[in-house]
Formats: sequence, structure tokens, C-alpha cells
Amino acid sequence: MDVIRELCSFENRLAGTDAERRAANRLATRLRDGGRRAETEPTYVHPKYGLVHATHCALGFAASLLAIVQPAIGFAIVLATAVSMYLDLNYRTYLLRRLFFRRASQNVVSPGKRADAPARVLLCAHYDAARTGAAFDPKRVARGARLAARLPLPIGPFRILFWSLAILLPILGARMAGIDSALISLLQVPPTLILLVGVFMLTDIELSDVVPGANDNASGVATVLSLAQELGADPPANLDVWVVLTGGEECLQEGMRSFVRTHRADLDRETTYFVNVDTVGHGNVRFETGAGWVITYPLDRRLVELCDAIATADRQDSNRYQAQPLVHGLAGDSMPPRIAGFPATAITCLNDLNYVPGYHTPDDTPDRVDPAALDRAHGFALELVRALDRDVGRRSGRVTE
Repeated sequence: MDVIRELCSFENRLAGTDAERRAANRLATRLRDGGRRAETEPTYVHPKYGLVHATHCALGFAASLLAIVQPAIGFAIVLATAVSMYLDLNYRTYLLRRLFFRRASQNVVSPGKRADAPARVLLCAHYDAARTGAAFDPKRVARGARLAARLPLPIGPFRILFWSLAILLPILGARMAGIDSALISLLQVPPTLILLVGVFMLTDIELSDVVPGANDNASGVATVLSLAQELGADPPANLDVWVVLTGGEECLQEGMRSFVRTHRADLDRETTYFVNVDTVGHGNVRFETGAGWVITYPLDRRLVELCDAIATADRQDSNRYQAQPLVHGLAGDSMPPRIAGFPATAITCLNDLNYVPGYHTPDDTPDRVDPAALDRAHGFALELVRALDRDVGRRSGRVTE
């Protein structure tokens, strides 16, 4: 809780701000005081992600209207916009985003002390804070969570916006082919209106205040620092334990994307495991088995199996964690390493409807963080690292006590 309160004292620590930089320096100092090496790795981020994707939506909306009189031009604009949005949301190549200004940010990186270990585990959490907005109204979020619980496939805001854009392509293709019927016009209306709503929703986020970010994600940072301290006192036999605290997560994981691109040549994809700890200050434990902004990517099978084994054993005992697997239509810092081919998963804490009251609102303050939830996340993550250590020992032929 001291770490959470201290991190929240850096008010308005939006990606690319001086407050974010000062928070990063303080976290690096904390790691050094705990006996670890730590450095801040500079990077650049585009903090105006809302305007980037509001522009995607605006281009799609305008192209849909233009296609009524110029189908070929409208189709070409929608196609280019959909490609740009898809590549952006999957951390591939930035097209439209490059037109927006960028700011200096930084990741706090603390390598382990056992470079000769058979494997390494990277404990990750982001320390920057997000903006609020009407999209995060608690009643609206609760209604969305209840709807998502009834659907067979995970949904998320960017999935709705991207697929609305993609659905326009065959509709405008039909117009190009000379099919101009009332049915085509009727089919064109819903995705066009959804894109218009997206313009206002994303612009509103960019005009809103920065939240304190106690649960999202000072809680994850505090948990990772606590785990690092405990694993430093009793090191795993087969794992080199790193700590990676990322900036720029709230502009769609740009900090982690940068870290992966910088270190991918140095980190072995078979023996480097990413465990992301995010928003663990309220509710019960969830471990990610699938996530993604546009489509669902399965998370690492072995890490998920270990999480599931811990959850099963816990249910047969005290059911302290009340842990469940989570597949959702969002993404966090587990996704850039997953897409780059590294084993990854994430640990979070959510309520029974798999959302957090007060998420991305001014109410995300330290006094709203539940210490019992922090304890559950800490215990589950520690068990996961210990289980991974034993698993690596068995596969490498080492005997683990």
C-alpha cells in the first residue's frame, strides 16, 4: 500500500509526461535500494491513441458516405483505414499513428542475477495512468460486462470499431459492382453509425482528465516489487528473475512493444516467460488464456496449464484465490510478447462479471484498493513462479527441491 500511495502521488502520470518520468526514476531507485540492478530505458510513445483511432473511425465514416456517390474511392479509403487500424492494434507497423506527435517515455528494467539459469521469467507491470471519459462510466461498463457474459465470443470496444470498419468492405464492394439496392443501403447504416459513435467516444477520452491509477496499475507495480523482493530472498533454482515496469501502456502497450523490439534478439523465445500483473486491487484472481484488441490470441499453453493446476489445487483446499481463466476482448502488456512469439500470460483481479468498478475513473484511488485482493494476486503469482521453476527443472534435467 505504501508503494501504491507513493506512485499515486505522481499525479497525472500520463505516458510521455514529466510525472511519468519522475515515477520511473523513483521505481528504479526502489529496485536499487532492494539490491537489484535497475535502469531506465528510453523510448518514444504516441500518447494520443484516442485521436489516432478517432481519426480511423472518422475516415471510415466519411468514406462510407462518399461511397454512395463514388464507390471505388470510398472502398479504397476504407480498405487503407482498416489495414492501418489492424496493424496498429496488433503492434505490427504504425501507419496513421506516425502522423501524430510522439513523446519521450521510459521502461524500468531490472535484469536478474543468474544469466546462466536454464530459463528466465519477466515480472511485468505498467506504471503510467490513463485518462477517463464517458466510455468508462461505471453503469455503462457494468451493462457492457453483463452483455459480454451472455455472448459466445469475447467483445471489446476496439473489436466493435474495427469489425464495423471491416464489414463496410463487402458492402462497398457490392456498390462498386453496381449493386445499389435498398438492402445494401440498410446494411451500410449500422457500421457507419458505430464509427461515428467511435469518433465522439475516443475524442471524449482525449479531452478527459488523467485518473489516479491506484488499481490500474499501481497495484500491479506494488505486487511485482513485492514478488521481486521475496524471490530475491529465496531465489528459484532454475529461473533468472527480471522486473520490467513499462511506461506507455495506456497508449496501447507502446512501452512493452518497445521493450520486446529492443530485446528480442537477446531473449530466447523458448525459455523466456512473461508474466504481466495488471489491476489486482479489487476482486478475485483471473489468469489470461486468451486476449487481443481485434482477434483472440491464445496465451502460452504451458503457463495456462500451470495456472489452471494452481487454481484447481486451491479450490480443493481453501479456495483462497477463487481463480478462474479469462478470455476477453481487450489486451495488456502480455500481448506484444505473445505476438512476438514469447510465452506470456497475465494475472489480474476482477469481480464476478469480470470487470473492476471504478476502472479508468477518478475513483481509482489508493483508499479503494483492497489489500486482500493484493494478497491473493501476490500469492497466486508467487505460486506460478515456483511452479514454473519446478517445471523448468524437470525439463532441463535439474533436480528441484
